[in-house]
Order: sequence, then structure tokens, then C-alpha cells
Amino acid sequence: MSWSKPEGVVELVAEFTALPGREEEVERLLLALTAEVRNEPGCLEFTPHRVAHAPAGAAVATSSAPVGSRFHVTEAYRDEEAFAAHLAGQYGAEFNAALHPLIVEDRSSLTFLARLG
Repeated sequence: MSWSKPEGVVELVAEFTALPGREEEVERLLLALTAEVRNEPGCLEFTPHRVAHAPAGAAVATSSAPVGSRFHVTEAYRDEEAFAAHLAGQYGAEFNAALHPLIVEDRSSLTFLARLG
């Protein structure tokens, strides 16, 4: 195999799409969650992103979601126990409950990652 991950580290990307007109609410919720998660002892990275316009001349794949409505969060946790603690946090449950009526999907899509090289 050509992929690996640092011993025990859990890495993932969470993705979701804001409903039209709800983008700013989603961003505020996500930034508040970011402050909480980054204080978790097992959190190595929690970086929220909002899809932006590509620079002029960039060759990009098209998406059906309008620019600015799609959100991605790159996350990394020390190990599976740290990830489990993250999932058990009350503020995470409150975030998901508040997010649910603001997004297109039923919930965030999680993609777990393994580093190459």
C-alpha cells in the first residue's frame, strides 16, 4: 500500500451544504464550534473552510452547490479515544441539532483519510 497515517491518528473531512440564505448562520455556528473543538486535549486540527470562487484561469471541476454555500472541515485527533471524546461532547450535539435545519443534507458527510507517502 502507498498510503499510511501517523500511528493512531484519526483524520477526516466533514462536508455539508447550507440552504439558500442560511450560509451566514451556518458560518457563525461553525466558528463557535471551532473554538470549542480546538480546546479539546486530543484535537490536533479543526479547520473550517467555505468553498470560494476559483482564481481566474484555474481549471476546476464544477459543483452543483453555489459557491459560498458548501462547507468543509478538516479534522485530526490524536487517536480513536480522542475522536470518541470529540463525538461525545455536548457542544457537538448542540451544533448538530442547530445545523440540521440549516443544511441540505440530513447530516454532515464524513470522509476518513489516510495520508499518502
